[in-house]
Amino acid sequence: MQAAALYRKLEYQMPVTAAKKEATLKQEKGFFDSPGQRRLLGALFLFAVTLTVYNPASRNGFINFDDDRYVTDNLNVRAGLNSHTVAWAFTSTEQANWHPLTWLSHALDCQVFHLNPAGHHLTSIFLHAVDVVLLFLILQWFTGSMSRSLVVAALFAVHPLNVESVAWIAERKNVLCMFFCLLALATYGWYVRKPSTARYLPLALFFAMALMSKPMAITFPFIFLLMDYWPLHRIDFLSRTDSKSDHFAVPHLAWLRSCVEKLPLLALSAASAVVTVFAQRRGGALLVANVHRGWRLRLENVVFSYAAYIKKLIWPAHLTILYPFPRAIASWEVGLAAAILFVVTIAVVRFRNRRYLLVGWLWYLGSMLPMIGLIQVGNQAMADRYFYLPGIGLFIMLVWGVSDFAVAIRPSSAGSTEKFLAAAAVLTVFAFSLVTRAQSRYWHDDFSLWSHALAVTKDNFVAENNYAEALVKQGNTDDAIAHFRAAANIEPGDPVSQINLGIYAQLHGDLKQAAERYKYVLELAVDSQLRASAYANLGTVYFQQNDYEAAIRNFDLAGPWKRFFPISFLDLGLIAERKAKSSEDWDRAADYYRRYVDVAPNDVGYLLLAHSLGRADHAAEANDAHQKAAQLSQNLKQAEQKAEELAGHSF
Repeated sequence: MQAAALYRKLEYQMPVTAAKKEATLKQEKGFFDSPGQRRLLGALFLFAVTLTVYNPASRNGFINFDDDRYVTDNLNVRAGLNSHTVAWAFTSTEQANWHPLTWLSHALDCQVFHLNPAGHHLTSIFLHAVDVVLLFLILQWFTGSMSRSLVVAALFAVHPLNVESVAWIAERKNVLCMFFCLLALATYGWYVRKPSTARYLPLALFFAMALMSKPMAITFPFIFLLMDYWPLHRIDFLSRTDSKSDHFAVPHLAWLRSCVEKLPLLALSAASAVVTVFAQRRGGALLVANVHRGWRLRLENVVFSYAAYIKKLIWPAHLTILYPFPRAIASWEVGLAAAILFVVTIAVVRFRNRRYLLVGWLWYLGSMLPMIGLIQVGNQAMADRYFYLPGIGLFIMLVWGVSDFAVAIRPSSAGSTEKFLAAAAVLTVFAFSLVTRAQSRYWHDDFSLWSHALAVTKDNFVAENNYAEALVKQGNTDDAIAHFRAAANIEPGDPVSQINLGIYAQLHGDLKQAAERYKYVLELAVDSQLRASAYANLGTVYFQQNDYEAAIRNFDLAGPWKRFFPISFLDLGLIAERKAKSSEDWDRAADYYRRYVDVAPNDVGYLLLAHSLGRADHAAEANDAHQKAAQLSQNLKQAEQKAEELAGHSF
């Protein structure tokens, strides 16, 4: 270690003649012997490896968990980039978040790739590859270590815990947020070389863009402060080692002044936190209190999850899209997790002269804090996607720590130690790559994703629901109902399983049970789209019972979400038709039928529209509607019989 430090010192004090000799030697060697050329080779290698490892994900489809709400069923996103979409993106709190740049990213994909999932997946894979390269270049720039930075970036590229962030289209926000975080970090390196307002503004802009992609970036000013401690060595705190960096030379700064320097960024974080809490409360994602999730259980889960992520970092087995929140955690598991965290913390403080240990550990603990579950968001106990940013801290600790430890125990054989470490790094990256390729295949479709979730977790009512919904799409309702019932048995207060049980009862003619289920959903659900679904379905029950006033009232309560339930417009049109006494009434019926066929174009709908337009004395429009029905229909006579049956009279 002393010899290496002496060599670096001599290297920076090298006289001109020695530099010329070194330049001559480099010219005699291969093309990739200069630092810049090696950086380029490392970046290209990482980019190629990332694309290769994640190539199977490009053949995956959309899944029935958030991909529908973010892309396939989101009319604003599907419209592509236009002035309306931009305005909506910056004002919407849909999906219990304010992340306008994420919405615009999805809208751009829809404009370019439409609803071809391959294009959407390739965008996420490309962004992850860019994140990997940026991480490598920034670490190498800050630390001067090419090999260690390469290994950290490679682990970040291929670790199986990051599959969820890359292979799940709805998690575009993760890779996009990381992209802007890393741009902000690179800009921070440029700023600290020569601090000025002109250099601070781009830093603040990139950080704001990260927050507008996903609020997980709110802790990033804390990361900047850690960078000041190591590897930039701008400030001193616990360590008594020489605070001067032999690679990234910047002026020394008092730690209090460094904190003040971050205040504008912290103000952005605070604003983002306020908006996020508002959006999540409005969207019903914020579960501050729950009968099964009191403060004690949540605190136990925090301790357990911090240790569980470390375990999955080392041994990434049984990874899945959702880990259900437990009803209880064994005392010995909480105690063991607390002991692990305590031992690591003591070791980090004990070896505080190795500044990277403290930085990596605080990076992990601090950046995970908003996602660890102190304030419960959603139904999961933990999630692989939460590891995407915090995991970098652990990668830094491991790579720098193992490297220094190996050299320290065998200082006399540095060359063989380096070869051993290189071989170990290659084997580790290769092993993780194989697991990542296998894990990404689980995201191919709903069945593979949710069957895997059911196999590796227990009491997972979300997996039961979504697996059942996949069965329903295939028309296999009888098998699906068993999974809906299993979900309801696991979590009786789950509104999703209750509404699906109501739909099953309604399809089988049990309108009384269906209505009871839908009303129960309205007592349970806070999600606006789910409540709208309950109102719309309840409206169809009242329509079937000929209680038209109650049906209209419930359809109206579904509000703007009615577009997701086209049967609402069909039933409203039929009600208006049955009450029609004048041409204005027929116009009202035609308007409902128009909205119905706009959302769900079909021959029966156009026939009903043609009939109502004809009764309202709009002969030309009625003829156009009839022609569209003929174009869509495979059996026009059968469609006419169906339309007359729905209307209750012959046309």
